[in-house]
Amino acid sequence: MNLTHHFLIAMPGMEDASFARSVVYLCEHSQRGALGLIINKPTDINLKGLFDKVDLSLGRADLTDAPVFLGGPVQTERGFVLHESLHGENEADQEPAYASTMVIPGGLEMTTSKDVLEALATGAGPRRVLVTLGYAAWGEGQLESELAENSWLTVEADLGVIFDTPVEKRYDTALGLLGLEAWRLSPGAGHA
Repeated sequence: MNLTHHFLIAMPGMEDASFARSVVYLCEHSQRGALGLIINKPTDINLKGLFDKVDLSLGRADLTDAPVFLGGPVQTERGFVLHESLHGENEADQEPAYASTMVIPGGLEMTTSKDVLEALATGAGPRRVLVTLGYAAWGEGQLESELAENSWLTVEADLGVIFDTPVEKRYDTALGLLGLEAWRLSPGAGHA
C-alpha cells in the first residue's frame, strides 16, 4: 500500500489534539514510514507575517493574507512549502526548481529551503503554495496500524481541496470525496 499523494482524514473519534478533524496531505509513504502536512489547521500568522520574521518582503499581493498552517507536531519551528511543480504534473523526471525539494507524484513538490521563499519575495515562484510550520510523521508500520484501528480514512488527494477550498471547509470537502458527511460517522471505532 502506497498512500503518497493521498489525504488522511481524521475520524471523528480522533482524540489527539494535533490531529482532531485534520486533513493530512501525504507527501511520502513507504515501508519506512510516512510524512505529511496538515492542510486545514491555520496558525495565527499569515504569509506576510512569516516573511517579515525571516527578513523578506513578500512580492506577491495574492499571498499576503494566506495563512501559515500547523503542518504537524514535528519540527514546528521549521517551514515547509507545498507547491505546484513548476514543470507540470507529467514531468517528474525534471530536476526540482528549488534545493531540498521532494517531488511528489500528482504535480506537487514539497520544499524546505529558503530559496522558494526568496522566489516568492521577488514576485515569482510557484503560483499556488501552502506553507506550514512543522510536519506529521509516522514510523515504520505506525500509519498502517492507525489505519487498521480506524483512526483515519484515506482518499486520493485533490489539489482543489488544498489550494482552492476555504480552510474551514477542507475537512468536510475531503470527506465528500468519499461520499461521506461528518455527522454520519460514528466517533467510535468498530470491529466486526
